[in-house]
Order: sequence, then C-alpha cells, then structure tokens
Amino acid sequence: MERVARLLDSQFKLPGTNFRFGLDPILGLLPVVGGLPTLAVSSVLVMTMMRHGASGALVVRMVLNILLDTIIGAIPILGNIFDFAYKSNDRNVALLRAHYAEGKHQGSGRGLLTVVLIGFFIFLAALVWGLWTLTAWFWQYGSENWW
Repeated sequence: MERVARLLDSQFKLPGTNFRFGLDPILGLLPVVGGLPTLAVSSVLVMTMMRHGASGALVVRMVLNILLDTIIGAIPILGNIFDFAYKSNDRNVALLRAHYAEGKHQGSGRGLLTVVLIGFFIFLAALVWGLWTLTAWFWQYGSENWW
C-alpha cells in the first residue's frame, strides 16, 4: 500500500528542490477523465485497509481525504495546482500507520459518515435544482436570441 501511495503522490522529485509529486497530479492534467484512475486506485487502497482492520472512523477520514482530492482536483487549473500539493494517499497511509502503531483511531465513523452523506445529498439536490432552473431560464429567455 505504501508503494502505491508513493507512486501516486510522491514518487518523483523536482531537481534542486525537496518538492515531490506522483502520478496523481500528472494524470489530473488530462481533461475530464484525469482524476478517475487515481480515484479508482485510492478506493482500492481504502478497501484493502478496511480488510486489514481499519476502524470505521479511520475509513471515513480516508474517504474524506480522497473525496476532497477528487472534487477539488476536478476544478480546472486550481485543481491541478491542488493535486500537486495535497497528497491524499500519503495522508491515508500515515493515518493507517498511526492506527496500527498508536491505536489513535478507535470507534465508529457512523455519525461523521451520516453527516457527510446528508451534506452530499443536499449538495446534489441543490445542483439538480440549479441545473433545472438554469435550463428553464435558457428555455424561456435564451431561445429568443438563438432564432
């Protein structure tokens, strides 16, 4: 898991500096689909960590790291810069290491997961409402200018 996380987040070093980056920001430069391969690999890493005893709270934190990386990474230009700085897979490996070595992350993540899911559904509903309203506006006012 550490090797895959390093490959995605910090495999390469910029000559003359201590700045490290991996395949995640490089793939993120591809429009539309750039974040999908790293999202898939990151998800497999989390599932592997779950099978090896990661607690619910730890898994929720890992998933939030990945979602933050994926959502902000999808924003053009800003997301590309963010991908070079935010290393979600390295963070997740550090969380797992702390979980095993120090026993920091105990307990259930159900409450946090519930809040995140409710927030996601509210965001999704607002997005659908906004797209519906925008489409209705274009249909009513925008079509007059097109014909």
